[in-house]
Amino acid sequence: MPAVYETMENNTKTETFLITGGGGYFGFRLACKLNNRGAKIVLFDVQPPGQDLPEGMVFHLGDIREYNQVVKAVCGVDCVFHSASYGMSGREQLNRQLIEQVNVKGTENVLKACVECSVPRLVYTSTFNVVFGGQVIEGGDETLPYLPLHLHPDHYSRTKSLAEMEVLKANGTPLTNGVGELRTCALRPAGIYGPGEQRHLPRVVGYIESGIFQFVYGDPSSLVEFVHVDNLVSAHQLAAKALTEEQGYCAAGQPYFISDGRPVNNFEFFRPLVEGLGYTFPKVRLPVSVIYFFAFLTEMVHHLVGPIYNFQPLLTRTEVYKTGVTHYFKMEKSKKELGYEPQEYTMDEVVNWFKSKGHGKKQSTSSTKRLILDVFIIVAFVAVILSYLPVVGH
Repeated sequence: MPAVYETMENNTKTETFLITGGGGYFGFRLACKLNNRGAKIVLFDVQPPGQDLPEGMVFHLGDIREYNQVVKAVCGVDCVFHSASYGMSGREQLNRQLIEQVNVKGTENVLKACVECSVPRLVYTSTFNVVFGGQVIEGGDETLPYLPLHLHPDHYSRTKSLAEMEVLKANGTPLTNGVGELRTCALRPAGIYGPGEQRHLPRVVGYIESGIFQFVYGDPSSLVEFVHVDNLVSAHQLAAKALTEEQGYCAAGQPYFISDGRPVNNFEFFRPLVEGLGYTFPKVRLPVSVIYFFAFLTEMVHHLVGPIYNFQPLLTRTEVYKTGVTHYFKMEKSKKELGYEPQEYTMDEVVNWFKSKGHGKKQSTSSTKRLILDVFIIVAFVAVILSYLPVVGH
């Protein structure tokens, strides 16, 4: 998006951005893009990125639940990208107390620090789930009301909704230095994918390689959405720009849905990954209700034994809804007000990334196993035939 980059490069003042959750996949990707354009970057997270920091990038080890740590990182920056969260998927979804502390209390800390340190802009990374709770949504837009809090099937979605409300409510708050106001907006991304993604895709590949991925579920016509990490990075850059006086603060106080803009069946989306790694795509299809009930039982078991053995549930109820029930959104608002234009990506780079890490069906191993099995079957067959022959000498 040239407008974003040109301003950043030609502006006499080098902008400084803080990214909460900067040690994560998306946060670090955003940091690198901004850093490449000459901005100063401060990362804040409970753990550092898995890669070396580029020259000039600063990492602050800290906990978003601790206000004193947050305010130290926030002071002196021009814009905060608040992407830190907890409880999005898997067993994390079942830790209600930590989800509440990170998503709600952590966001309150960031907002308070922005006002105290007179930071004029904040872009919040929200989620589709603030309006979705398992009901069918076809071509929804930002006029949809928040899903009533008691209808959220998981605590992550409930707390992200609360946090987004607080972020948008804080828009227009006078800054402590008496000059200007805090301008905020929220981006609601679909499921993120891209090479190196560490939350969802490794789980999917793990299920594929372990042989668990033997069925799909839901109506084959059901549609969901995804967003490539670089499209989401672009949307955040554009949102930060749209909170400036130069663009009339056009994004201030506003939410935006962000995706690739290509609704697709969840399992068909992953077909290129399955087949690209050399595996057969499942032919068995089960009803969503059956899988939802299984997920419910799994959560109940986790509730009982989790304190002793914190196992990874195969699926949670929320994950069943997210993957098996139609929900997709229009992006006219993000295109018109932010200038967002999603680029088209395929799963090829994701497949190649996993292959570079040693994943993929090992044909030689598979052939050897098949040969051993075939020999075993032949030997067993011969043994059965021989058992019917008369024994010599009797």
